[in-house]
Amino acid sequence: MDRIDIMRAFVTVVAEGSFTQAADRLGLSPQLVSKYVARLEARLGTRLLNRTTRKVHATEEGLRYAERARQLLNDIDELEQGLGDAHHQPQGRLRVSAPVSFATRHLAPLLCDFQRSYPQVSVDLQLNDRKVDIVEEGFDLALRIGHLKSSSLIARRIAPIRLVICAAPDYLKRHGTPASPEELKQHRCLHYSYMEQDPGLPGDGALSCNNGDVLVDAAIRGSGIIIQPTFITGPAIADGRLQVILPEHAPAPMALYAVYAHRTLLPGKIRSFVDFMDGYFGDPPVWDHFGPC
Repeated sequence: MDRIDIMRAFVTVVAEGSFTQAADRLGLSPQLVSKYVARLEARLGTRLLNRTTRKVHATEEGLRYAERARQLLNDIDELEQGLGDAHHQPQGRLRVSAPVSFATRHLAPLLCDFQRSYPQVSVDLQLNDRKVDIVEEGFDLALRIGHLKSSSLIARRIAPIRLVICAAPDYLKRHGTPASPEELKQHRCLHYSYMEQDPGLPGDGALSCNNGDVLVDAAIRGSGIIIQPTFITGPAIADGRLQVILPEHAPAPMALYAVYAHRTLLPGKIRSFVDFMDGYFGDPPVWDHFGPC
């Protein structure tokens, strides 16, 4: 018996909670799947599953083995898929969802360079700051910024995203420069509405908006204090229209992620795009090359 087939059978039984359902998924007989698992337990010398008349449950050792085995099988599938892709030029229509401000400022050069390398891939880019449902809305992948929570989606880190607290020099001249986070309560604060609460800013702001460019423009015009990423604020900081304050209290950095639904049998158009983005913006990224804050 092939060790990989045995490993795949066991992982599928754990995922399905049933020999019959696992067999249906694998296109095998329940008897063969049961035989595979029995051979695996015999070879390892430990019980991996607890069986009842209706369901099977992984033991503690079984869960540990299944988790590691799943990772190994994913690596094998990725290796074989990658070798297959090497013989075929990626092609097709790639549907991508991306945040508005980031895309309008930084995605056009990447897309042009990508299509020079992969001319048979057409790109349908949709800009939206909400978190789209990749599967339900028919996207191949989404670019997301933040601290990603655990989910069934696959996420690949593309670039670091740094946040800064800043305001226009004119505003700070009129209202004073906060010397501590507590003093922010005495100031006009501008909030990004897709964030539950801006870290470090008081809850009730003078302005709330779901677009970072609008908030940055308002801050430049002296409307108040913002927390926004440097990929938006960088040019205004570099030319003095915005001034960074409380740098030692800046929120923890976030990241730009490429998020997609499946790791295995990933189409070449998605794999090539994700690989192309990896390292494209640099580390530190190009938007942080405006000098020290």
